Amino acid sequence: MSLDQTNTPLYDMLVNYKNRELDSYHVPGHKNGKIFSSRGMDEFQSLLQMDATEITGMDDLHDAHGPIQQAQALAADFFHSDSSYFLINGSTAGNLAMLLTICQAGDKVIVQRNCHKSILHGLELAGAQPVFLAASYEEQSARYSKIEVEIVEEALVRFPEAKGLVLTYPDYFGRTYEMEEIIKTVHHFEVPVLVDEAHGIHFHLGRPFPPPALEAGADIVVQSAHKMAPAMTMASLLHANGERIDFERLRYFLQVFQSSSPSYPLMASLDLARHFLANATEEMVGRAIQHASKIREILAEGDGWTVLPVSRCDDPLKITLQADRGWNGLQIAALLEDAGVFPELALPDQLLLVTGLGEYINLCRLKNSISIVNEQLKTTRKHATIKTVSLYTETIQELTFSYEKMKKMQSVFTPWQEAAGKVAAQPVVPYPPGVPLLVKGETITKKHIEQIVQLIDQGTRFHNEEIKEGMVTFK
Repeated sequence: MSLDQTNTPLYDMLVNYKNRELDSYHVPGHKNGKIFSSRGMDEFQSLLQMDATEITGMDDLHDAHGPIQQAQALAADFFHSDSSYFLINGSTAGNLAMLLTICQAGDKVIVQRNCHKSILHGLELAGAQPVFLAASYEEQSARYSKIEVEIVEEALVRFPEAKGLVLTYPDYFGRTYEMEEIIKTVHHFEVPVLVDEAHGIHFHLGRPFPPPALEAGADIVVQSAHKMAPAMTMASLLHANGERIDFERLRYFLQVFQSSSPSYPLMASLDLARHFLANATEEMVGRAIQHASKIREILAEGDGWTVLPVSRCDDPLKITLQADRGWNGLQIAALLEDAGVFPELALPDQLLLVTGLGEYINLCRLKNSISIVNEQLKTTRKHATIKTVSLYTETIQELTFSYEKMKKMQSVFTPWQEAAGKVAAQPVVPYPPGVPLLVKGETITKKHIEQIVQLIDQGTRFHNEEIKEGMVTFK
């Protein structure tokens, strides 16, 4: 029997705690908001009054038997998982935990190459041996974003000892692929499928959104609730299903990678985000998608870009702008920001704007902003757009050195003009989206260097300032 999805047990507990106005003889140090900087007291006051800790009756995320357990049970009921867990250290904590759950040092793990850096961090922490699958190019999205079932099957045949398949679904831009067919193929080999579904929590609302990974049969799914549902930043979820997962091991690693002092406001926002999704009506969802369509129509009036069409494989709440010939996405983003429109992501060839599950944009203001940008584009010098190219020489590829071997190797800083043929001792990660162009342990090619140097020249932000001159490689 389904649970009552109108309930919000964790949020209700915190409201009750706030209303009792108890004197605090425990942490946190702001004492229910009574001690705080005058600079932010007014803005933070109401939230601080619900920023509780694990005193009697407040439950414990790492040993939940009360309101937290009830809130997680409601999440499992709505998302149709065997178990759902609140993540207060972001999806990164969930990605690390799920990887350490299924593999140990030396184990082969098949991984979609264009994954988030946290996936690679998890593999390195485990000492696993990743087998990377290169995504194929799609004309419609103008990106390397699709994983083909044939490549997955080939990898499983070549590496039958693999402990799992790790996929990213959807990509940052909301693009999906045939997840159900892939999962059926992988399960035929009795291998679990782990999915970083950071941008897909709202897929559970049904069409016209693409199908969610859990519905397709995934064994573990991690979702950033804060990205596409109304939850606070860092608030995320991990869902697990089936007999291929060691739940005791999973719960252990969730404790390892999560704070022992979890944020109650973050957890309550997950309770409320689940409530929002569970009680969303078709009419409400329809209005949100129609709102996104109106935003898309206004953006289509821009002179320096083309709005890419939306297919059944795309999230209708994501809007991708393809920079027109002669224009650069980073250049366009700067003009948009000056006019008050801040994209989620800007690349040399594309920009991403993310709408939400509601009608919240002032369309008249957006229209005026686009008119301002169009006028500025008339007098702005054009720059060549970088063409997207595949950096992968093989569709199925392993690291040059294992993580275990790399621990014992010495490294040195190498200028770009000397880096070809060397092995990377650090990842090269443009952020956002946080997908490495080079991974630690990968051999650097001339194509890598050409692409990275072009991105640097175009103003792409990297998580390492010294990247402008070169990178750390192994001796």
